[in-house]
Amino acid sequence: MATNCFFYAIFQTMNKNQPIGIFDSGIGGLTVANAIKKALPNESIIYFGDTKHLPYGEKSPRSINEYSKKICDFLIKKNCKMIVIACNTASSVAYQNIKESCPDTTIVNVIDPVVRYLSKETNSKKVGIIGTKGTINSGVYSKKIKEKNPNTEVSTLATPLLAPMIEEGFINDTISQTVINNYLENPALKEIEKIILACTHYPLIENIVKEFYNNKVEVIDSASQVANYVLHSLETGNLKSDQKPEYRFDVSDYTDSFEQSAKFFFNENIHLEEVIL
Repeated sequence: MATNCFFYAIFQTMNKNQPIGIFDSGIGGLTVANAIKKALPNESIIYFGDTKHLPYGEKSPRSINEYSKKICDFLIKKNCKMIVIACNTASSVAYQNIKESCPDTTIVNVIDPVVRYLSKETNSKKVGIIGTKGTINSGVYSKKIKEKNPNTEVSTLATPLLAPMIEEGFINDTISQTVINNYLENPALKEIEKIILACTHYPLIENIVKEFYNNKVEVIDSASQVANYVLHSLETGNLKSDQKPEYRFDVSDYTDSFEQSAKFFFNENIHLEEVIL
């Protein structure tokens, strides 16, 4: 009830046809943008990929906070009614600071929707988490899951090679299969019942992960959970758009390879614009 009141208080000052702002350290967050587009087909989206500073998983907390704040200021100036941090590292490191510095804008991270989903699954004995070094080292997933489900064992594994590999389009080949399998064979992930793909790049390898576990382990990707959370939030605030959507995709450093990869992540042709913050 308190959460609903919070959304309502902020949304009172918003116009329902204002866009949703989404940002990530690169273009992996386009998986979240695509999931939101499918769940809310009338919503306009402004996406910002901080390709100049990727990957955030290798950056200091100070730098991540600095980059994230600049991007949020940019999206607020574009009149976004909501900002989605489509990056697990930024969500774990910078979310609280962003929320405090942008009190008039609803800020959604990619961690809480997943934890919220897991809190409804009270029978899970062991949950595995794979993500970047920044996300895993923050310990935020483990902490929040244990707060909701104290009897659930949480086992984490940093998988730093996956995001850059996926970003370059190496997914369905022998090399990528070997890298993914090598990570999933780690003893830390033994006897898990669910595995959280704690990086917005990882939905693109969801099927490979499912195949590794012979579909006996539930694979949870943050993109679909975030889309459901955004849908609920906008319905709560009566802020679902009823107009034809417009999409804008900005990056901090443009290359042709980013644009080609963006089509892969968003599942359709898109045009990237370089914006200097």
